[in-house]
Amino acid sequence: MTAPGPIDASADGRARAVIEAVTPQVDAGRFAVKRVVGEHLDVEADCFADGHDVVAARLLWRPENESAWREVPMAPLANDRWRAGVLLEAVGAYRYTVRAWVDAFASWRRDFARREDPADLRTAARVGATLIADAARRAGAGERARLEAWADALATVAPDTTAPDTAARDGVARGDTAPARRGLRDLGLDPALGALAQAHAEPRFAVTHPELPLVVDRERARFGAWYELFPRSTSAVPGRHGTLRDTAAWLPYLAELGFDMLYLPPIHPVGRTKRKGRNNALAAGPGDPGSPWAIGAAEGGHTAIHPELGTIADFRRLMAAARERNIEVALDVAFQCSPDHPYVREHPQWFRHRADGTVQHAENPPKMYEDIVPLDFECDDWRALWRELADVMLFWAAEGVRAFRVDNPHTKSFRFWEWAIAEVKRAHPDAVFLAEAFTRPKVMHHLAKLGFSQSYTYFAWRNTRRELVDYLTELAHGPGREYLRPNAWPNTPDILTEQLQHGGRAAFAARLVLAATLAASYGVYGPAFELAERAPRAPGSEEYRDSEKYELRHWERDRPDSLAPLVARVNRIRRENPALQSNESLRFLDIDNEQLLCALKSSADGENVIVAVVNLDPHHPQSGWVDAGPDAFGLAGDAPWQMHELLTGARYLWSGRRNFVSLDPAKVPAHIFRVRRRVRTERDFDYFL
Repeated sequence: MTAPGPIDASADGRARAVIEAVTPQVDAGRFAVKRVVGEHLDVEADCFADGHDVVAARLLWRPENESAWREVPMAPLANDRWRAGVLLEAVGAYRYTVRAWVDAFASWRRDFARREDPADLRTAARVGATLIADAARRAGAGERARLEAWADALATVAPDTTAPDTAARDGVARGDTAPARRGLRDLGLDPALGALAQAHAEPRFAVTHPELPLVVDRERARFGAWYELFPRSTSAVPGRHGTLRDTAAWLPYLAELGFDMLYLPPIHPVGRTKRKGRNNALAAGPGDPGSPWAIGAAEGGHTAIHPELGTIADFRRLMAAARERNIEVALDVAFQCSPDHPYVREHPQWFRHRADGTVQHAENPPKMYEDIVPLDFECDDWRALWRELADVMLFWAAEGVRAFRVDNPHTKSFRFWEWAIAEVKRAHPDAVFLAEAFTRPKVMHHLAKLGFSQSYTYFAWRNTRRELVDYLTELAHGPGREYLRPNAWPNTPDILTEQLQHGGRAAFAARLVLAATLAASYGVYGPAFELAERAPRAPGSEEYRDSEKYELRHWERDRPDSLAPLVARVNRIRRENPALQSNESLRFLDIDNEQLLCALKSSADGENVIVAVVNLDPHHPQSGWVDAGPDAFGLAGDAPWQMHELLTGARYLWSGRRNFVSLDPAKVPAHIFRVRRRVRTERDFDYFL
């Protein structure tokens, strides 16, 4: 027979409660759950104990930089499941946990209510008096007096009676024990005194679940419309290199379109060695500006501004002008260098070298990036490299930048990102990081866990109804919903999908509505998007012909075929309807045509309900029947209701389970409906809310 092992001195064997299956949590607490200010953290857990005693549970939470816990009681649901929630009111890092224990006072109260024998009731009353007296010692003066009086009344019951009052004792003397039992039981179960004692009861032998991390971001981490443009292409004069002052002149246009975020590709000096020419040609011609992602030259590196764009003073003026129009400027973080970057000369140990001693350029066979040299995150001097790169982000944060779009984060060290993002957010908790990682799903999810606030998605390549429904449902309701916030982009400077190439203007319009309604955050690369730029560099390529990654472009924004009015309308609809500002309510309604997609979102209070119907066929009109009754739209009864079409202003009356829609892509390939409830007033006429 095996001898028993030693008793764990660090654990109290008298603790009987068990806590399991705490949600939400990410990888058993290894990574943080994410929320934004104004949202709730709703926590559930299985809490139980051996035997039949009553269990109590509380949700504990605190800012990470504070030691004192804040507590809220958890409410039992069913089958030993408990729940509590807290409103999150400030940006920052938090910790939360669940505590459970056997509640001696609640167990006594429950059993006291069941007792019938007078002697048993008297004995139980004295047990309760001890528990109440113990609670009184933890109460304030006024409450202590009330609890002590209650405990004394229960403890001083005469041995030949079951109630402390004269009427009850007289009743017992007459042989009428029922009033006596009721009198003592009523005293012991007094609801006001019971609540007071419960508030000061001690959770003896409590069990606490390991702490879990939580990050609370500002609203822009969840909801926003991003617009990407190249500052060097903002000049009003064709052929002239644009400046940051020219970029500032575009702000009224972006404000009119309703964008929240202006994202700028790298604004740093561009290298000259191996500079790429037009359409990614290996040799640059005279005057070719090169790729902005080939960062670094004699003029400086990642904290410098390209001289042709302007100065740090011009950048500050751009930031101030953007703030005046409620537009935020986001910068590109591309941690790579041109061969001319000062780092190559000053810190050669941060780069890989070929056998001939030259620095290794970037490659992703068969693609070669001769104008870029990657940093070596496995170098011996990695600590200094990490510190320098974090300081780059902190430099721009000190200039007021709070949003960073990170180029190809999946090609850099995971551990670096976890440390660097935490380092920046420690100084600037409101910083937002968007991961541009079109990579394998597990890698994309891991980056989100590490601290990236948002992630690019595969939305651009999801075209059929089944693809869109499955993918957006996964993003909104899959396990990643606790940490991965999607940002849907129909196009980028690197991505011109076949759908856009061959679908024409209608495809751009449909993809706009899909991105803007299915995802709370979305973005476009403009003005290529609103001008429906769709010529590829070569057949089968997703690269733009004459891409402004390699040359200056001049855009005629006022073209009559521009989608700008539609973009402005869609962004206005997003701002005016809370249902479109989060993803958690997204669901899809049945419609009997595979070329039509019907999606519904509602606000947290259920008052704002939006239904988007999109024609996925850019070439032909499509029609179908939406199969969903009034309850699907948050409506009671079977009265007709109004569907207010927000793109055109039209109003339709729907009723019953099946309602007809028809969309012609040559006009507008989508509907965005707001559900209007029918209301009958005291004047006996109807109107719609």
